Amino acid sequence: MSQQKAFQKYKATSVTSASREKLLLMMYEGAIKFTKKAVFACETKDIAERGINIGKAYDIIMELNNTLNFEVGGEIARNLESLYMYMTDQLTKSNATGDVQPLHIVLKLLDTLNDGWVRAIDSLKKQKNDSSGGE
Repeated sequence: MSQQKAFQKYKATSVTSASREKLLLMMYEGAIKFTKKAVFACETKDIAERGINIGKAYDIIMELNNTLNFEVGGEIARNLESLYMYMTDQLTKSNATGDVQPLHIVLKLLDTLNDGWVRAIDSLKKQKNDSSGGE
């Protein structure tokens, strides 16, 4: 098996075996990565690369939006939906105009949300470990 095929198989296995929390963080990390690539493409005037990476970030953010559970999440889910829609609007604006500033806005929001989720997941794991005897 080639090294590339082995890596692709590893990536597929890591996604299919990941917990919901890990998948959420992976999605944020992907959106951040593609937004950063889009920023670089804007700065280097690479229109095609800008569009590809904005499209990938857009798709991930839409998937995050599609996974919201409004019955369980209530107001938090509604607020996240608003943020996700704002971010997709900013991505679209940047893609249409070539302006890098909307990408910086999206990147800041993604970083903030990712940091919040990392802390929340860590806190839940700690609570779970504390309640199960700290193993």
